[in-house]
Amino acid sequence: MRILHTSDWHVGKVLKGQSRAEEHVAVLAQVVEIAKAEQPDLVIVAGDLYDTGAPSPDSTRLVTRALSALRRTGADVVVIGGNHDNGPALDALRPWADAAGIILRGTVRDNPAEHVIDGTTGSGERWRLVALPFLSQRYAVRAVEMYDLTAAEATQTYADHLSRLLGKLTEGFGEAGVVNLVTAHLTVVGASQGGGEREAQTVLGYAVPANVFPTSTHYVALGHLHRAQTVIGPCPVRYSGSPLAIDFGEAENVPAVTVVEVSAQQAAKVREVPVTVATPLRTVRGSLEQLAALKTGDAWLRVFVRETPRAGLREEVQELLPRALEVRIDPDMVSATPGPRAEERAGRTPRELFAAYLDSRGVTDTGVRELFDEFYEEASA
Repeated sequence: MRILHTSDWHVGKVLKGQSRAEEHVAVLAQVVEIAKAEQPDLVIVAGDLYDTGAPSPDSTRLVTRALSALRRTGADVVVIGGNHDNGPALDALRPWADAAGIILRGTVRDNPAEHVIDGTTGSGERWRLVALPFLSQRYAVRAVEMYDLTAAEATQTYADHLSRLLGKLTEGFGEAGVVNLVTAHLTVVGASQGGGEREAQTVLGYAVPANVFPTSTHYVALGHLHRAQTVIGPCPVRYSGSPLAIDFGEAENVPAVTVVEVSAQQAAKVREVPVTVATPLRTVRGSLEQLAALKTGDAWLRVFVRETPRAGLREEVQELLPRALEVRIDPDMVSATPGPRAEERAGRTPRELFAAYLDSRGVTDTGVRELFDEFYEEASA
């Protein structure tokens, strides 16, 4: 069978005030075109369809249209919720999804059988997919208890809970002649972050070892980390990555979807298909003179400017580079002189404290002080 694996669309993303809506339309259209060309038996969307738990009507329209278009290619389509998604809101779309022939799981349900999906390809290959949406620490404990896996002990970790849940859901993976699949939205130990994920839900207690997936699994389709990568494990474990760079920390990622060919008797063969239509993100550095000489095309820019801090510098940079969404002073240009200690701050006015801060950062432009004075007077009036 052939599988198209994608995740982390983050529809509705706004980057430093710049909407990515037109890019998302183009990106998802290209994903659909890839599906038409590859003719997969199954499309897996491994979470984070949206960038926010309260997507706009336009974002919802784009996602539902993209999923419907993927279904119209003839593939089965399975979608799970990610940590950016509102799981209950996704589940509220299940009547629409069922009518469209799309399998949607936003949250963990009371009946574990709802997360085990069986299918057969047009050529007769049988497959079984365990679909596990993102679980927070609290809901992982609740799910363990809900499935009667004994009371969750305080000493047990998030990884312990996920291991027990997956053990329960994959109990049927021993049947011969069936391609066993798992999709989940989580962090696996040893994987590389893509740069734009929510750090609190990718590190600390949220990472799980790859051995939570049984050796009988033919392919694990993961979402959550935005860099396309294969993770060493007891079975094939892979992140498809995001089909576009979500923020400047992901500028070096290669946006793609993953295509997998596998059978019950054949190991998974994995290849990346690039998604090329999104606007590139670039980070550039230099003085105003150096920045003026750059050829940046249509890329969105993060600029580290090598000039002494002064009022109006941002505007000068944006006049040179109109597609600069973020402008910062290069850290090398900022003095490392510490600001006043707590005892030195006592009894000083806000103007004096701000002046001391500017001195500590090497800012000599009097215009900055004058702007502060204006704002302070307005706020104090």
